[in-house]
Amino acid sequence: MGEPRVSTSSQSSTSSKPPPPAPPLSLLQPSTKKKNKPKVLRVFRSVFRSFPIISPACKFPTLPGGKIPDGRNNAGSRITGTLFGYRKGRVSLSIQENPRTLPTLVVELAMQTTVLQREMSIGMVRIALECEKRPEKDKTKVLEEPMWTMYCNGKKAGYGVKREASEEDLYVMEVLKAISMGAGVLPGKSEVEGADGEIAYIRAHFERVVGSKDSETLYMLSPEGNNGPELSIFFVRV
Repeated sequence: MGEPRVSTSSQSSTSSKPPPPAPPLSLLQPSTKKKNKPKVLRVFRSVFRSFPIISPACKFPTLPGGKIPDGRNNAGSRITGTLFGYRKGRVSLSIQENPRTLPTLVVELAMQTTVLQREMSIGMVRIALECEKRPEKDKTKVLEEPMWTMYCNGKKAGYGVKREASEEDLYVMEVLKAISMGAGVLPGKSEVEGADGEIAYIRAHFERVVGSKDSETLYMLSPEGNNGPELSIFFVRV
């Protein structure tokens, strides 16, 4: 899966290879349309909310820890997530509506690519991005925060920073447009030769689950029957 590794040239170390030309950008804008609720439905809901709340006699069963079994949840929405970065650089997380759209969120994580690859080889990675709660009237969404304190498998790693998609980010998304799931390497846009000049990536479908206005979680979905590594990314305000 993924793009094949590009062989390095046999030129001397004193000469530098030019970076690969960027493909023409053809990514689409993500859909921002919101479904307008019919007026009749809005009136019905306003009347319904005026009724007293009656607690049911029975309790519905809950899952321990709120974990989603097998990465499936009817309340979530499926998105495309890509983790990528140079071998000696930091990992970036890109969230897209689908592989053909522009990123809706790019976060630079406090983790080097080699560290993420090592953690993924163990089989389970839990990344938590935490920030302080805002006043009750503040409507800023948790994914719109500019910075989070980052934890990886319970250990503080530094800070995750939201940023605008750079030219290199868009280059990666454009090259991977035809790939929905996979892992591999891409030729980077730097002049560094060898593996250190390549961009490693992991792309997968993620289930996006909104717990509240202060918490959202991305669960990486593995292909059916594939016991691959587990990856969860938590955005929380505490």
